[in-house]
Amino acid sequence: MAISAAQVKELRDKTGAGFMDCKSALAEANGDLDQAITILRTRGQARAAKRSGRSTSQGIVESYIHTGGQVGVLVEVGCESDFVARTDEFQQLTREIAMHIAAANPQCVTRDQVPSDDVEREQSIFRAQFEDSNKPEQVIEKIVEGKMNSYFQQVVLLDQPSIREPKTSIGDLITAAISKMGENITVSRFARFKIGEAPD
Repeated sequence: MAISAAQVKELRDKTGAGFMDCKSALAEANGDLDQAITILRTRGQARAAKRSGRSTSQGIVESYIHTGGQVGVLVEVGCESDFVARTDEFQQLTREIAMHIAAANPQCVTRDQVPSDDVEREQSIFRAQFEDSNKPEQVIEKIVEGKMNSYFQQVVLLDQPSIREPKTSIGDLITAAISKMGENITVSRFARFKIGEAPD
């Protein structure tokens, strides 16, 4: 199947992937845009997994003050080299992460940073909802797992749907950036300030 330049451009605009990667994905997907996006994400995740162990000792601290000065964010985003840290693409990514934190108010970066007491409390609440349901235990556990995934999407930065692209998580955005820039990228920490809110 012939792939048009317009199809490649549309896929590039949606994913930020390179021209040849987009053309290859579209050819593999027989021109199906959604399937091509899935192919690119899968490849990106594979590349990101290879780089995940690399040290991210470079990077930048990005700041964002929301209009009106009521909400502010500082976020530290790491990469492997000062060269990548100074690129427009990396700085655009850090800016987007900072803006997302201001809007979505995550509590931590990764799932393993959620306090175990909070996780156990949520699981207990979800299980209690099915105490008298007569559902098999394995079915209840599957439902609880689904509800916990929804809970993590509310409080964990990397699990949250992007405020700009709700079908894409922040973790997926970072994975795509890793694939594109060729370096491991991590969010080390962040702080969000809102007028009138006491610190935790």
